[in-house]
Amino acid sequence: MAVTGWFVALVALGVVPVIATESPWALVVWLVVVGALTGLDVALAGSARALGLHRGLPGPIRLGESTTARLTISNDGRRTIRGQLRDAWQPSAGASPTRRRLHLRPGAATTFTTTLTPFRRGERLADSVTLRTVGPLRLAGRQATHAVPGSVQVLPRFSSRKHLPSRLARLRELDGRTSVMIRGQGTEFDSLREYVRGDDVRSIDWRATARRDEAVVRTWRPERDRRVVVIVDSGRTSAARIDDEPRLDTAFESALLLGALASRAGDRVDLVVVDRRVRARVQGTTGPTLLSSMVTAMAPLDPELVETDWAALPGIVRSVTTQRALVVIATTVDSPGSARALLAALPQLTRQHLVVVASVADPALEALSVDRSSRDAVYHAAAAERARLDGARVRTALLQSGADVVMAAPADLPPALADRYLALKAAGRL
Repeated sequence: MAVTGWFVALVALGVVPVIATESPWALVVWLVVVGALTGLDVALAGSARALGLHRGLPGPIRLGESTTARLTISNDGRRTIRGQLRDAWQPSAGASPTRRRLHLRPGAATTFTTTLTPFRRGERLADSVTLRTVGPLRLAGRQATHAVPGSVQVLPRFSSRKHLPSRLARLRELDGRTSVMIRGQGTEFDSLREYVRGDDVRSIDWRATARRDEAVVRTWRPERDRRVVVIVDSGRTSAARIDDEPRLDTAFESALLLGALASRAGDRVDLVVVDRRVRARVQGTTGPTLLSSMVTAMAPLDPELVETDWAALPGIVRSVTTQRALVVIATTVDSPGSARALLAALPQLTRQHLVVVASVADPALEALSVDRSSRDAVYHAAAAERARLDGARVRTALLQSGADVVMAAPADLPPALADRYLALKAAGRL
């Protein structure tokens, strides 16, 4: 039973003490009357349990988009329902509004619409619906909570897809629309042309040279159907927020843009998300279904507050492919301590594969390192400069291990990684 504010207001206004001072019997009579009216109001109030509730939930949406969820309520009782309703969604679902006034006659039904604007990925959950009904006197009523579970899947934002058209245009140039030929072994033969000074003599076609009485060399273009393996670190360092975005989300953005670009180039793309264990794997998927498989695998993942097991990385890559591949590792390389295990595992990969390490750079460090306006600012500048030096040491160690390094701010990392992929294509290394 829920008592309304009438009785509380009377006590606060001093009505009850006045009656008590005039006559104790008057107070007893007054309390009996109020109790009787309250009991009558509760008896006449509609039952909060005699309701049918059903959710109508939308399909998956991308982070930052809005959608609507519907809650249908039917009055299965014999009395009119008057009162309030509260629909409990997770705060990160961005539900509005969550409280409604309810007036429902027996046998009638109504539908409420709630706007959802989630600000976190994954499954955004709806838990229960609480109804509080009041009687005709509005002195008291009834309350009940109904379990009406539901969820909406929130996919990664993929805002970096705006960079895809320009990178696809450059890819078409490399693919021969605007002929960009390269020389070297291990690439697809394209055509013959006249020898010029500086060409590798091993590329001379001696039969064509004999027919033309001039030196002729073969030209090559990058091979198709190469392997690209994207490893995303979901360990504790991926939980840090840079520019109000978790490092893990930036890694997902980078993986999606690279996957979309590489699949258009005809390369096979595989994704593995790992910390102490493999959290998600997308393997053997090609064509239009690749991106949908990747975003579905990424959506429910959150960072784990554990150290990533980098010693298992070579075995994970071998389980994906035994061929030479481009291995992209999206992780954090701003601390020698956290990167020590990765540096130990890299030589096993770089002996066979082309390795690129992609990491988010904090743009606030540069601003902090030059500020000397106060004593606190000097300490912050010293800490920022120390962090920059540590990051530079890790990058140098990665380069010495044979890996390539791409570092940029969260908004710039996905296109920077895509540009590095295209540069490797143009150089004939992939």
